[in-house]
Amino acid sequence: MTNRLPESIRIGTCSWKHDSWKGLVYSEDVGSNQLSEYAKHYSIVEVDQWFWSLFGEKVVMPNPEVVAEYVGSVPKNFRFSIKVPNAITLTHQYGKGPLEVNPHFLSNDLMEDFLKVLEPMAKQINSLIFQFEYLNKQKMPNQMAFQDRLQEFCRKLPPRFHYCIETRNQNYLNKPYFEFLEHMNLSHVFIQGYWMPSIFGVYGHFKEFIKKHTVIRLHGPDRKGMEQQTKNQWDVIVDPKDGELHSLKRMIDDLLSKEVKVTLSVNNHYEGSAPLTINRFLKIFLNGAFN
Repeated sequence: MTNRLPESIRIGTCSWKHDSWKGLVYSEDVGSNQLSEYAKHYSIVEVDQWFWSLFGEKVVMPNPEVVAEYVGSVPKNFRFSIKVPNAITLTHQYGKGPLEVNPHFLSNDLMEDFLKVLEPMAKQINSLIFQFEYLNKQKMPNQMAFQDRLQEFCRKLPPRFHYCIETRNQNYLNKPYFEFLEHMNLSHVFIQGYWMPSIFGVYGHFKEFIKKHTVIRLHGPDRKGMEQQTKNQWDVIVDPKDGELHSLKRMIDDLLSKEVKVTLSVNNHYEGSAPLTINRFLKIFLNGAFN
């Protein structure tokens, strides 16, 4: 079914290491290299494991052997969307105590180190996603201060990659923000979930600024609740979102009509099973209905 997709859209999942996908994506004897079988079904995957990189004063970069393993597991036309390490995107350390500044926040030197490790897969990188948590005024004085810091950082980035910004501050989603992204040649990440406003309303208000390429991430509003429902077995739809999937088709149809490249990444937490959500969406997108 995915072979009938337009070339300007890639659809995949957020991560792939789920044993409960056996029978959906993986064979019973899949072995340890799930990615190789995954790539027979999808043309892209989101790599989020390297996001978790800041552990107190220690910063952990990807293992070069793992990078080589991933590249060797997929065909050359396969693509990776990669979340940039949180050592670069966190303003402060995680923790419940007093705020402790993260000295690596928007560090170009650390970003350079990260890209060096990724060099073996550079030609297969679809997007580099900068995920910023909700920034209260203790962490960032205001939106303009955030944009100033980000601008200084992005001006030193190598132009060969597609850079995407995901903000968890819904009050940042305004005209100055989208004008800033356009000026800096950055793409907006539409995140459905995590207390953010519906992507369909945001797109309706700011579609004029969405050009060239965008990323849509379907995550859902209740991560812990979904884990309780599924018991972390991700092979059944437990919270169907039929209306949203139809709205998603209309949104993507509009993007493609404007020749915008679209990356759609689906999380298990959205409906209960990312592969089944993708199947449901493809039936709508390609056939106009679930049946």
